[in-house]
Amino acid sequence: MSISPFLRSPFTDITGGLVSHQMLGKCQKEEMRYMDCLEAYGLERGRRKCAYLIEDFQECQTKTKQFKRFMAMRKERERQIAEGTLTGDKKYVTPRIDSY
Repeated sequence: MSISPFLRSPFTDITGGLVSHQMLGKCQKEEMRYMDCLEAYGLERGRRKCAYLIEDFQECQTKTKQFKRFMAMRKERERQIAEGTLTGDKKYVTPRIDSY
């Protein structure tokens, strides 16, 4: 992940907007901690020192660990239904859980 522009030109400032989560974003705190750490250590050194903050911010954005955990729980529930250990009303969950 890079925060520098992909193409450097005189038009970069005009056409390239900085995407941030500070306005109505759910990852505001994680992004601020990440940017403060990069500002304190610099970009290159900050990538090593702030690796845990980078991971937290990326998880907040993508939610990959949360989705994998949810899919594992759903797969386990489906396995138990196929075995017959969950029967009757126990095999049904709320629509919110099933719709993710």
